Amino acid sequence: MAGQPGFFDVEERYAALSAAGDPLGRLAAVVDFEIFRPVLEAALARSDRSRSGRPPYDAVLMFRILVLQALYSLSDEQAEFQLRDRLSFMRFAGLGLHQAVPDAKTIWLYREQLKQAGSIEGLFRRFDEVLAAKGFLAMGGQIIDATLIAAPRQKLTIEEKAIIRDGGTPEGWSHRKRAQKDRDARWTLKRGRAKPKSEGHQRQAIQIAVPLFGYKNHIGIDRRHGLIRRWTVTDAAQHDSRSFPALLDPENTASRVWADTAYRTKRNLEVLERRGLAECIQFRRPPQRPLPEQQAKANATRARIRSSIEHVFAAQKHRMALFVRTIGLARAQVKIGIANLTYNFTRLAWLSTRIAPA
Repeated sequence: MAGQPGFFDVEERYAALSAAGDPLGRLAAVVDFEIFRPVLEAALARSDRSRSGRPPYDAVLMFRILVLQALYSLSDEQAEFQLRDRLSFMRFAGLGLHQAVPDAKTIWLYREQLKQAGSIEGLFRRFDEVLAAKGFLAMGGQIIDATLIAAPRQKLTIEEKAIIRDGGTPEGWSHRKRAQKDRDARWTLKRGRAKPKSEGHQRQAIQIAVPLFGYKNHIGIDRRHGLIRRWTVTDAAQHDSRSFPALLDPENTASRVWADTAYRTKRNLEVLERRGLAECIQFRRPPQRPLPEQQAKANATRARIRSSIEHVFAAQKHRMALFVRTIGLARAQVKIGIANLTYNFTRLAWLSTRIAPA
């Protein structure tokens, strides 16, 4: 008679998942999520278990769910469904078949608690300690850049946009409407290149600018291991260069700092000089003139090194499909911060199989 799957049935399925190369199983084997428990439990406003009502879910279990959301770009509702549907997700989160699955509201509330406690930086610092203990020190200098992260576009009038841009709130908005409108994200132009559709072999790429609404993820990685060491989040309209000083990692064992031309400002060059760091920022082309030959050669060399940071952004945008569904800068910082930390988890899993630590 058919019935519910027994213990050995589930174990056989888990064994089959592992044999097929379950990426979540490999990740869980490399990252000990229990190391985050002290940070998580100190940050979360845990409910008193002596009171009536359902006890809270385990802090580490909930954190693993946020990691799943970052890996697969899941909304809270999608995360709830996938946890019920997929054995690999259940195993990664640490849920048994007999256990209740956190619903979408519970996942949202957990992330809100992390936001209110400001604990994402604490989680990053704890993982940095683990990386250092494993020998993956920040080495070889550092590379700094930023990328745009899209958020849902807001349907606003021209007048409403102007008021919000000036830091205000349109008159007559109800409390509910204010809660549903993202007043921190901003519009900007995402610049890139595209090939024209005309015929012929001499086609050249043309500059294009696409409007984008959302935020910016500013990061600094170490050149040796490609791990994110420093990060910050701003609205999409803020110039990249303004976040430069906050992204410099004092723990990096080498002095060189690579960045593109957006970061070549007098202020940033002075910051590097004061900190005793060697600038490897790309040179700007003078108006209406080509770059001097020496600077052009330097740019080519610097661009080859700097391009490794694009692998981070490609992983987040394509493999992880990073998108900010939340409302407001504080929530975007949590969302993007967890995505940055999750990237480091996957990077460590890759490094652990290919590169010996320092």
